[in-house]
Amino acid sequence: MTDANDSPESAENWKITVFGPRKQIEAALIAHEDAFDWDFEIVLSGCEVAKDKPEEWVLEAYLPRKPRKADKNAVIALFADATPQLIVERLPDIDWITASQEGLEPIVAGRFCVHTPDHAPVPGLIPFEIPASRAFGTGHHETTAGCLTMLGHMKDQGVIARNVADIGTGTGLLAFAALELWPRAYATASDIDAACVGVVEHNCAVNGFPMGARAGEVTMVVADGMDDPVLQARGPYDLLIANILAGPLISLAPDFAKSLVPGGHLLLAGLLETQEAQVRAACRRAGMRLAARMVSGDWSILWLRKRSYARVHASQVGALAEWSKKW
Repeated sequence: MTDANDSPESAENWKITVFGPRKQIEAALIAHEDAFDWDFEIVLSGCEVAKDKPEEWVLEAYLPRKPRKADKNAVIALFADATPQLIVERLPDIDWITASQEGLEPIVAGRFCVHTPDHAPVPGLIPFEIPASRAFGTGHHETTAGCLTMLGHMKDQGVIARNVADIGTGTGLLAFAALELWPRAYATASDIDAACVGVVEHNCAVNGFPMGARAGEVTMVVADGMDDPVLQARGPYDLLIANILAGPLISLAPDFAKSLVPGGHLLLAGLLETQEAQVRAACRRAGMRLAARMVSGDWSILWLRKRSYARVHASQVGALAEWSKKW
Protein backbone atom coordinates (compact mmCIF):
# COMPACT_ATOMS: atom_id res chain seq x y z
CA MET A 1 0.00 0.00 0.00
CA THR A 2 1.53 3.32 -1.08
CA ASP A 3 0.69 6.72 0.39
CA ALA A 4 1.78 9.57 -1.86
CA ASN A 5 1.13 12.13 0.86
CA ASP A 6 1.09 11.52 4.60
CA SER A 7 0.21 15.04 5.70
CA PRO A 8 -2.59 15.58 8.23
CA GLU A 9 -6.15 15.09 7.14
CA SER A 10 -7.48 18.11 5.24
CA ALA A 11 -10.62 19.26 3.49
CA GLU A 12 -9.02 18.94 0.08
CA ASN A 13 -9.82 16.17 -2.36
CA TRP A 14 -8.12 12.79 -2.16
CA LYS A 15 -8.06 9.78 -4.44
CA ILE A 16 -7.48 6.06 -4.01
CA THR A 17 -6.40 4.29 -7.21
CA VAL A 18 -6.29 0.57 -7.97
CA PHE A 19 -5.03 -0.91 -11.23
CA GLY A 20 -6.10 -4.36 -12.32
CA PRO A 21 -7.52 -6.55 -15.08
CA ARG A 22 -10.91 -5.63 -16.50
CA LYS A 23 -12.83 -8.49 -14.88
CA GLN A 24 -11.42 -7.70 -11.46
CA ILE A 25 -12.31 -4.00 -11.63
CA GLU A 26 -15.78 -4.74 -13.06
CA ALA A 27 -16.38 -7.18 -10.18
CA ALA A 28 -15.35 -4.48 -7.71
CA LEU A 29 -17.80 -2.00 -9.27
CA ILE A 30 -20.59 -4.57 -8.99
CA ALA A 31 -19.64 -5.27 -5.36
CA HIS A 32 -19.83 -1.53 -4.69
CA GLU A 33 -23.43 -1.44 -5.92
CA ASP A 34 -24.34 -4.26 -3.53
CA ALA A 35 -22.62 -2.61 -0.55
CA PHE A 36 -25.60 -1.11 1.27
CA ASP A 37 -23.38 0.43 3.97
CA TRP A 38 -21.16 2.23 1.44
CA ASP A 39 -20.14 5.77 2.42
CA PHE A 40 -21.59 7.87 -0.40
CA GLU A 41 -19.01 10.59 0.20
CA ILE A 42 -16.67 8.15 -1.58
CA VAL A 43 -17.36 8.47 -5.30
CA LEU A 44 -16.25 5.46 -7.32
CA SER A 45 -15.49 5.13 -11.03
CA GLY A 46 -13.81 2.55 -13.24
CA CYS A 47 -12.68 2.41 -16.85
CA GLU A 48 -9.99 1.10 -19.17
CA VAL A 49 -6.54 2.63 -18.77
CA ALA A 50 -6.45 3.46 -22.49
CA LYS A 51 -8.59 2.74 -25.55
CA ASP A 52 -5.86 0.49 -26.96
CA LYS A 53 -5.67 -1.47 -23.68
CA PRO A 54 -9.25 -2.69 -23.17
CA GLU A 55 -8.30 -5.39 -20.65
CA GLU A 56 -6.27 -3.07 -18.39
CA TRP A 57 -8.57 -1.12 -16.08
CA VAL A 58 -8.31 1.36 -13.24
CA LEU A 59 -10.62 1.94 -10.30
CA GLU A 60 -10.62 5.40 -8.74
CA ALA A 61 -12.26 6.38 -5.46
CA TYR A 62 -12.60 10.13 -4.78
CA LEU A 63 -12.96 11.42 -1.22
CA PRO A 64 -13.44 14.89 0.35
CA ARG A 65 -10.88 14.00 3.07
CA LYS A 66 -7.68 12.08 3.60
CA PRO A 67 -8.66 8.38 3.50
CA ARG A 68 -9.06 6.80 6.90
CA LYS A 69 -8.30 3.18 7.65
CA ALA A 70 -12.02 2.38 7.31
CA ASP A 71 -12.10 4.05 3.87
CA LYS A 72 -9.15 2.00 2.65
CA ASN A 73 -10.63 -1.19 4.05
CA ALA A 74 -13.93 -0.45 2.28
CA VAL A 75 -12.13 -0.25 -1.06
CA ILE A 76 -10.10 -3.40 -0.33
CA ALA A 77 -13.31 -5.25 0.58
CA LEU A 78 -14.59 -4.74 -2.98
CA PHE A 79 -11.91 -7.17 -4.18
CA ALA A 80 -13.11 -10.51 -2.87
CA ASP A 81 -10.34 -12.71 -4.29
CA ALA A 82 -7.38 -10.37 -4.04
CA THR A 83 -5.68 -7.79 -1.85
CA PRO A 84 -5.13 -4.84 -4.16
CA GLN A 85 -2.36 -2.30 -3.93
CA LEU A 86 -3.85 1.09 -3.10
CA ILE A 87 -2.27 4.28 -4.37
CA VAL A 88 -3.42 7.14 -2.13
CA GLU A 89 -2.82 10.73 -3.16
CA ARG A 90 -4.03 14.20 -2.31
CA LEU A 91 -5.35 16.14 -5.28
CA PRO A 92 -5.04 19.88 -5.99
CA ASP A 93 -8.01 21.89 -4.81
CA ILE A 94 -9.91 21.94 -8.11
CA ASP A 95 -13.16 20.38 -9.29
CA TRP A 96 -11.77 17.24 -10.93
CA ILE A 97 -15.09 16.19 -12.44
CA THR A 98 -15.49 19.51 -14.22
CA ALA A 99 -11.83 19.73 -15.15
CA SER A 100 -11.88 16.27 -16.72
CA GLN A 101 -14.71 17.35 -19.05
CA GLU A 102 -13.29 20.70 -20.19
CA GLY A 103 -12.38 20.90 -23.86
CA LEU A 104 -14.17 17.69 -24.81
CA GLU A 105 -14.85 17.30 -28.51
CA PRO A 106 -18.50 17.31 -29.64
CA ILE A 107 -20.11 13.88 -29.74
CA VAL A 108 -22.69 12.61 -32.22
CA ALA A 109 -25.38 10.23 -30.97
CA GLY A 110 -28.01 9.40 -33.55
CA ARG A 111 -29.70 12.64 -34.62
CA PHE A 112 -28.15 14.61 -31.72
CA CYS A 113 -24.90 16.49 -31.20
CA VAL A 114 -23.69 17.35 -27.69
CA HIS A 115 -20.98 19.98 -27.32
CA THR A 116 -19.42 22.19 -24.67
CA PRO A 117 -19.31 25.99 -25.05
CA ASP A 118 -15.73 25.61 -26.33
CA HIS A 119 -16.92 23.91 -29.53
CA ALA A 120 -19.46 24.54 -32.26
CA PRO A 121 -22.18 21.94 -32.89
CA VAL A 122 -22.02 19.54 -35.81
CA PRO A 123 -24.17 20.94 -38.68
CA GLY A 124 -27.35 19.09 -39.56
CA LEU A 125 -27.92 17.61 -36.10
CA ILE A 126 -30.02 18.65 -33.11
CA PRO A 127 -27.49 20.48 -30.89
CA PHE A 128 -27.28 20.58 -27.11
CA GLU A 129 -24.76 22.79 -25.36
CA ILE A 130 -23.86 21.10 -22.10
CA PRO A 131 -21.04 22.79 -20.16
CA ALA A 132 -18.66 20.77 -18.03
CA SER A 133 -20.20 20.30 -14.58
CA ARG A 134 -20.23 18.06 -11.56
CA ALA A 135 -23.49 16.49 -12.75
CA PHE A 136 -23.37 13.28 -14.77
CA GLY A 137 -24.81 13.34 -18.26
CA THR A 138 -22.66 15.46 -20.56
CA GLY A 139 -23.27 13.00 -23.41
CA HIS A 140 -19.66 11.84 -23.53
CA HIS A 141 -20.20 8.64 -21.57
CA GLU A 142 -21.31 5.59 -23.57
CA THR A 143 -24.50 5.24 -21.51
CA THR A 144 -25.72 8.79 -22.13
CA ALA A 145 -24.81 8.70 -25.82
CA GLY A 146 -26.50 5.32 -26.10
CA CYS A 147 -29.70 6.69 -24.56
CA LEU A 148 -29.71 9.55 -27.07
CA THR A 149 -29.35 7.08 -29.94
CA MET A 150 -32.07 4.81 -28.55
CA LEU A 151 -34.48 7.72 -28.05
CA GLY A 152 -34.11 8.60 -31.72
CA HIS A 153 -34.75 5.00 -32.67
CA MET A 154 -37.86 4.88 -30.49
CA LYS A 155 -39.17 7.96 -32.29
CA ASP A 156 -38.45 6.29 -35.65
CA GLN A 157 -40.45 3.25 -34.53
CA GLY A 158 -43.53 5.36 -33.89
CA VAL A 159 -43.33 5.83 -30.11
CA ILE A 160 -45.50 8.70 -28.90
CA ALA A 161 -44.61 10.17 -25.52
CA ARG A 162 -46.95 12.67 -23.88
CA ASN A 163 -45.61 12.38 -20.33
CA VAL A 164 -41.89 11.76 -19.71
CA ALA A 165 -39.73 11.42 -16.60
CA ASP A 166 -35.92 11.35 -16.58
CA ILE A 167 -34.81 9.68 -13.36
CA GLY A 168 -31.25 10.52 -12.30
CA THR A 169 -31.18 13.35 -14.81
CA GLY A 170 -27.77 14.86 -13.95
CA THR A 171 -27.44 17.68 -16.48
CA GLY A 172 -31.01 17.36 -17.82
CA LEU A 173 -29.72 16.24 -21.23
CA LEU A 174 -31.99 13.21 -21.72
CA ALA A 175 -35.06 15.19 -20.68
CA PHE A 176 -34.08 17.81 -23.27
CA ALA A 177 -33.73 15.14 -25.95
CA ALA A 178 -37.18 13.78 -25.13
CA LEU A 179 -38.68 17.26 -25.48
CA GLU A 180 -36.96 17.73 -28.84
CA LEU A 181 -38.53 14.51 -30.07
CA TRP A 182 -41.94 15.08 -28.44
CA PRO A 183 -42.20 18.89 -27.99
CA ARG A 184 -45.67 18.88 -26.41
CA ALA A 185 -44.84 16.30 -23.75
CA TYR A 186 -44.83 16.97 -20.03
CA ALA A 187 -41.25 16.47 -18.83
CA THR A 188 -40.13 15.77 -15.27
CA ALA A 189 -36.43 15.58 -14.42
CA SER A 190 -35.32 14.21 -11.07
CA ASP A 191 -32.05 13.53 -9.31
CA ILE A 192 -31.02 12.47 -5.84
CA ASP A 193 -28.31 15.18 -5.82
CA ALA A 194 -29.63 18.66 -5.03
CA ALA A 195 -26.60 20.16 -6.83
CA CYS A 196 -28.23 19.10 -10.10
CA VAL A 197 -31.02 21.66 -9.67
CA GLY A 198 -28.79 24.60 -10.53
CA VAL A 199 -27.11 22.63 -13.32
CA VAL A 200 -30.45 21.78 -14.96
CA GLU A 201 -31.71 25.35 -14.55
CA HIS A 202 -28.59 26.68 -16.28
CA ASN A 203 -28.74 24.11 -19.07
CA CYS A 204 -32.44 24.80 -19.65
CA ALA A 205 -31.65 28.49 -20.13
CA VAL A 206 -28.70 27.81 -22.45
CA ASN A 207 -30.65 25.37 -24.62
CA GLY A 208 -33.96 27.24 -24.72
CA PHE A 209 -36.11 24.94 -22.58
CA PRO A 210 -38.52 26.75 -20.25
CA MET A 211 -38.88 25.44 -16.72
CA GLY A 212 -42.36 24.90 -15.37
CA ALA A 213 -45.17 22.40 -15.01
CA ARG A 214 -46.86 22.75 -18.40
CA ALA A 215 -46.45 20.76 -21.58
CA GLY A 216 -43.14 21.52 -23.27
CA GLU A 217 -41.56 22.67 -20.00
CA VAL A 218 -39.14 20.96 -17.60
CA THR A 219 -40.09 20.32 -13.98
CA MET A 220 -37.08 19.62 -11.75
CA VAL A 221 -37.40 17.45 -8.64
CA VAL A 222 -34.89 16.29 -6.02
CA ALA A 223 -35.91 12.72 -5.28
CA ASP A 224 -34.57 9.28 -4.42
CA GLY A 225 -36.10 6.93 -6.99
CA MET A 226 -39.84 7.18 -7.61
CA ASP A 227 -40.82 7.78 -3.98
CA ASP A 228 -41.64 11.46 -4.34
CA PRO A 229 -45.05 13.18 -4.23
CA VAL A 230 -44.38 15.31 -7.32
CA LEU A 231 -43.21 12.34 -9.39
CA GLN A 232 -46.22 10.34 -8.29
CA ALA A 233 -48.69 13.18 -8.89
CA ARG A 234 -47.38 13.82 -12.41
CA GLY A 235 -47.61 10.14 -13.39
CA PRO A 236 -48.39 7.74 -14.83
CA TYR A 237 -45.84 8.15 -17.62
CA ASP A 238 -45.64 7.09 -21.25
CA LEU A 239 -41.85 7.09 -21.07
CA LEU A 240 -39.45 6.68 -18.17
CA ILE A 241 -35.71 7.16 -18.66
CA ALA A 242 -33.24 5.97 -16.02
CA ASN A 243 -29.50 6.18 -16.68
CA ILE A 244 -28.20 5.29 -13.23
CA LEU A 245 -26.64 2.00 -11.99
CA ALA A 246 -27.60 -1.66 -12.23
CA GLY A 247 -28.33 -2.05 -8.50
CA PRO A 248 -30.88 0.78 -8.32
CA LEU A 249 -32.38 -0.27 -11.66
CA ILE A 250 -33.06 -3.73 -10.25
CA SER A 251 -34.56 -2.45 -7.00
CA LEU A 252 -36.63 0.22 -8.77
CA ALA A 253 -38.06 -2.08 -11.46
CA PRO A 254 -41.40 -2.61 -9.62
CA ASP A 255 -41.77 1.14 -9.01
CA PHE A 256 -40.99 1.89 -12.66
CA ALA A 257 -43.68 -0.57 -13.76
CA LYS A 258 -46.26 0.97 -11.43
CA SER A 259 -45.43 4.43 -12.75
CA LEU A 260 -45.97 3.51 -16.42
CA VAL A 261 -49.22 3.42 -18.35
CA PRO A 262 -50.09 0.04 -19.91
CA GLY A 263 -47.87 -0.30 -22.96
CA GLY A 264 -45.57 2.44 -21.63
CA HIS A 265 -41.88 2.60 -22.43
CA LEU A 266 -38.84 2.28 -20.14
CA LEU A 267 -35.33 3.25 -21.27
CA LEU A 268 -32.59 1.96 -19.00
CA ALA A 269 -28.84 2.53 -18.99
CA GLY A 270 -25.93 2.61 -16.56
CA LEU A 271 -25.59 -1.17 -16.48
CA LEU A 272 -22.60 -3.12 -17.71
CA GLU A 273 -23.32 -5.77 -20.33
CA THR A 274 -22.39 -8.36 -17.71
CA GLN A 275 -25.23 -7.04 -15.52
CA GLU A 276 -27.87 -7.02 -18.24
CA ALA A 277 -29.37 -10.43 -17.46
CA GLN A 278 -30.07 -9.42 -13.85
CA VAL A 279 -31.68 -6.13 -14.84
CA ARG A 280 -33.82 -7.73 -17.52
CA ALA A 281 -34.93 -10.45 -15.09
CA ALA A 282 -36.05 -7.83 -12.56
CA CYS A 283 -37.96 -5.97 -15.25
CA ARG A 284 -39.54 -9.17 -16.52
CA ARG A 285 -40.78 -9.99 -13.01
CA ALA A 286 -42.28 -6.48 -12.85
CA GLY A 287 -44.25 -7.09 -16.06
CA MET A 288 -42.00 -5.52 -18.68
CA ARG A 289 -40.56 -7.03 -21.84
CA LEU A 290 -37.58 -6.11 -23.99
CA ALA A 291 -38.35 -4.16 -27.17
CA ALA A 292 -34.76 -3.46 -28.28
CA ARG A 293 -31.23 -3.29 -26.92
CA MET A 294 -27.86 -1.95 -27.96
CA VAL A 295 -24.35 -2.18 -26.54
CA SER A 296 -22.17 0.91 -26.34
CA GLY A 297 -18.66 0.05 -25.23
CA ASP A 298 -19.09 -2.16 -22.16
CA TRP A 299 -22.57 -0.83 -21.42
CA SER A 300 -26.04 -2.08 -22.33
CA ILE A 301 -28.91 0.26 -23.23
CA LEU A 302 -32.34 -1.34 -22.92
CA TRP A 303 -35.74 -0.32 -24.27
CA LEU A 304 -38.52 -2.18 -22.46
CA ARG A 305 -42.29 -2.01 -22.62
CA LYS A 306 -44.88 -2.59 -19.95
CA ARG A 307 -47.41 -5.25 -20.79
CA SER A 308 -50.70 -4.03 -22.19
CA TYR A 309 -53.78 -5.50 -23.83
CA ALA A 310 -52.76 -3.97 -27.14
CA ARG A 311 -50.67 -6.16 -29.40
CA VAL A 312 -47.68 -4.87 -31.30
CA HIS A 313 -47.96 -5.46 -35.04
CA ALA A 314 -45.77 -8.34 -36.24
CA SER A 315 -43.93 -6.11 -38.73
CA GLN A 316 -42.88 -3.78 -35.92
CA VAL A 317 -41.60 -6.68 -33.83
CA GLY A 318 -39.53 -7.81 -36.82
CA ALA A 319 -38.11 -4.35 -37.34
CA LEU A 320 -37.10 -4.11 -33.69
CA ALA A 321 -35.43 -7.49 -33.79
CA GLU A 322 -33.44 -6.61 -36.91
CA TRP A 323 -32.33 -3.30 -35.43
CA SER A 324 -31.18 -4.99 -32.21
CA LYS A 325 -29.04 -7.45 -34.17
CA LYS A 326 -26.96 -4.56 -35.50
CA TRP A 327 -25.73 -3.82 -32.00
